[in-house]
Amino acid sequence: MTAEKILVVEDEEDIQELLRYNLSREAFKVTCVDTGEKALKQVAAEVPDLVVLDLMLPGIDGLNVCRSIKTDAALRDIPIIMVTAKGEESDVVTGLEMGADDYVTKPFSPKIFISRVRAVLRRRTEPAPAEDGVLTVKDLSIHPGRHEAKVKGQKLDLTFTEFRILQILASRPGWVFTRGQLVDAIRGEDHAVTDRSVDFQIVGLRKKLGDCADYIETVRGVGYRFHDDA
Repeated sequence: MTAEKILVVEDEEDIQELLRYNLSREAFKVTCVDTGEKALKQVAAEVPDLVVLDLMLPGIDGLNVCRSIKTDAALRDIPIIMVTAKGEESDVVTGLEMGADDYVTKPFSPKIFISRVRAVLRRRTEPAPAEDGVLTVKDLSIHPGRHEAKVKGQKLDLTFTEFRILQILASRPGWVFTRGQLVDAIRGEDHAVTDRSVDFQIVGLRKKLGDCADYIETVRGVGYRFHDDA
């Protein structure tokens, strides 16, 4: 099996070496660059399976690198994990809205970092669930056609918005969805939803999920995700 290619974009030597060492130890093929300009040239020269992208870079910053990749039809499917410093919550939200897949905050555990990398690569190869098919995750089953959700076989009494939020989160376990992304998905059905109301909907949804309430994880300052045990 061919080793998956990972491009690390990080200008701090010690962190770059930490990432390179841990990824190489897991048998990934790793290329490291230290500027946004070099990152874009490398991506164009050899498309990686994943980009690990520091947001604070000299020259072209990480957000603009992310934007360039995600707006290029030939490159936009490349998954991106952002590496951020504390206090960059607004940048995290912006990056996720652009299409980045996940993020880790400095300082981070190498073990957790590798787990995030594997989860993102695994999700890249997983087919999206059929819109009209039954989605089953853990003790939860969701039937879009019937607009019905059950926990351990028991039907849940959900509002339209609660059902849509649950369906969106459960369709991609481990993915972080910002409040804005959830709002946009629901507004597509011409329902009035705001960022603040998403929080209230989550509170109500968790109550109805009962023992399974912890399936929905709050990502502080960013949004929500369906808990990924892996």
